[in-house]
Amino acid sequence: MLHWLRHYRRAMLPGDISAGVVVAMMMIPQGMAYAIVAGLPPVVGLYASILPPVLYALFGTSSTQSVGPMAIISLMTASSLAPLASQGSTLYTVLAAQLALLSGLVLLACGLLRIGFIANFFSRPVMSGFTIGSAVVIALGQVPTLLGAPWFTLHVPSAVLGLASLALLLLARRALAPVLRTAGLSPDAADIGSKLAPMVVVLGATALVPVLGLDALGVRTVGTVPAGLPGLNLAASHGHWQALVQPALLIGFMVFLISMSGAQALALKRAEKLQSNYELIGLGAANIGSALTGGFPVTGSMSRSAVNFAAGANSQLASLLAAALLALALLLPTGWLALLPLPALAATIIVAVIGMLDTSTLKTSWRYDRADAAALAATACGVLALGVEAGVVIGVALSMGALIWRASRPHIAVLGRIPGTEHFRNVERYSADTAPGLLLLRVDAGLFFGNVEAVNERIEDELAARPDTRHLVLVLSAVNAIDTSALFALGELNAMLAARGIKLHLAEVKGPVMDRLKHSDLLGALGGKLYLSTAMAWDDLAGT
Repeated sequence: MLHWLRHYRRAMLPGDISAGVVVAMMMIPQGMAYAIVAGLPPVVGLYASILPPVLYALFGTSSTQSVGPMAIISLMTASSLAPLASQGSTLYTVLAAQLALLSGLVLLACGLLRIGFIANFFSRPVMSGFTIGSAVVIALGQVPTLLGAPWFTLHVPSAVLGLASLALLLLARRALAPVLRTAGLSPDAADIGSKLAPMVVVLGATALVPVLGLDALGVRTVGTVPAGLPGLNLAASHGHWQALVQPALLIGFMVFLISMSGAQALALKRAEKLQSNYELIGLGAANIGSALTGGFPVTGSMSRSAVNFAAGANSQLASLLAAALLALALLLPTGWLALLPLPALAATIIVAVIGMLDTSTLKTSWRYDRADAAALAATACGVLALGVEAGVVIGVALSMGALIWRASRPHIAVLGRIPGTEHFRNVERYSADTAPGLLLLRVDAGLFFGNVEAVNERIEDELAARPDTRHLVLVLSAVNAIDTSALFALGELNAMLAARGIKLHLAEVKGPVMDRLKHSDLLGALGGKLYLSTAMAWDDLAGT
């Protein structure tokens, strides 16, 4: 906060005010809806939208990040607490806040220990698969509320209201922005107007409840919403700390990943630099604040942050103003909130998660890398069939497995000289010359315990195909590291080749690799020479 306050200018205020008002209008139906997804009373979603953005503004580095409830994290909260307590119970509410506290402490610790790089281990296809699976789970979970009755039945007044709200929201999502642009609004204003459609639909549905007597017809509403700000929450269930540790680690990880992906995209548009470790601290503080005010785990919302950006937010003051407006809404009479019909809120949730069903990553990965496509599909199916946590574990395991599989089978090319040049290329891809008795092999990966056996096998195959080989040159231009196992393997290769009358040479060894090799016995025992370039090795060895 000290950084952006020092650079704050009066000209930035109008944009922050407009963005704060717009985001606050979004947060009322969104916060309440996502609290329902988490299995909590709707007002808890408002509690989780007040202090968290204030605390994030103290430490976070994104000027447009909107922190609060978010669909996926709400689903993960419900999934984590379902085995421990029944929804609607006091224990469930206590555990939700306790989960937020633990998630916040995890994030805070990661930030203080400067390990923000851990987000790099969660691949984009896995994230996409997780998002798709979660979106389907959330949408299916809202269908009974939308129709006002359990699966395969319906309550007619609720279904009419819910389906009408759903149709209006889908229509607004597809056509409202173009209509507003045609009416003369700027593209940004039209986009913001379309994003406020859920607020308008929910307000309209709420007005219909007393006018048509829908509550008397059995349409379920939010019910009494207590007025006033949330008090300090220090309640905890001491018997559940251990059971919450694992889900808190996973939720903390996902909070950071979701938040950074959205904030990073917006930061690029303004040439801003995000500091991942401060983001961890900011998100950790936000979740601790949510816990202390009776909330549940929160994160940066991609959709709200985009609206915040489009509405003109210039700094975190926009989020502070939005939080202040939400607090004011709770201080004012809240009787009208009690009339919010649950079918309309279910419609807003379904439309929100429909936007998360992006298949472009699946199409791209299928064309580019089938292993990534398989990880995406397995993650989505895992979330649907086994639950959120199992789906994430499956996706990460498959991604890491694919990474290890690729690393264990490095690409190795037989090199030849391009006629008339000093360039050497793969003889399978280019018309390149080779020299009798000389074998040039380029290893295109670091050498470590997981791939030395595959490298040795390939060398043996190439030597068997060229029995006249007298000089083997390993071109290490693509080798960034050689671990101890690979060092021993190179020593054994050198001895084996020497016994067969073949000299082992090394070319284009990188500086950091050479620095480590100097501390070993390999260079002294090497049967051949070290060459600065492949061309120098060719000139020295070809024809000898």
